[in-house]
Amino acid sequence: MKQRDRVAMSAEEVAALLAGHRKVQLATISRDGTPHLVAMYYVMIDGQITFWTYRSSQKARNLARDPRVSCLVETGEQYFDLRGVQIQGAARCIEDPAAVRDIGRQIAGSMAGPGTGALEEYLQHAARKRVGYAVQPSRVISWDHSKLLPAGR
Repeated sequence: MKQRDRVAMSAEEVAALLAGHRKVQLATISRDGTPHLVAMYYVMIDGQITFWTYRSSQKARNLARDPRVSCLVETGEQYFDLRGVQIQGAARCIEDPAAVRDIGRQIAGSMAGPGTGALEEYLQHAARKRVGYAVQPSRVISWDHSKLLPAGR
């Protein structure tokens, strides 16, 4: 068995890792073809990495030209602690104001707890200038290096 097969995570393990984290490394494709890599806060909605960004941001301009993305969520400091999920796919733009506001509300809620009046005011204001994106996966690659350890360790 290849080492890649030994470290692959199950669909349930992938879902748990994605649900348990908030930051994703997001790569879009710049006009000249080079990767544009940024860290984004995200939430899982309907099993998809979902985020919001300013309409005029570089990533939004890149996605308008080419919706292909790579997303990386990873954790671990030592080799046998490394776990991660890379998702390759296409980002679907979400422009409905209520849906964009809901994405922002869920992201803010995952970081700050229940919303306050000031937070809600910020969300209402910020959502007007933003769009949302949901990543539709075409390929999922995962690894959990703890699976390389002998059983019982």
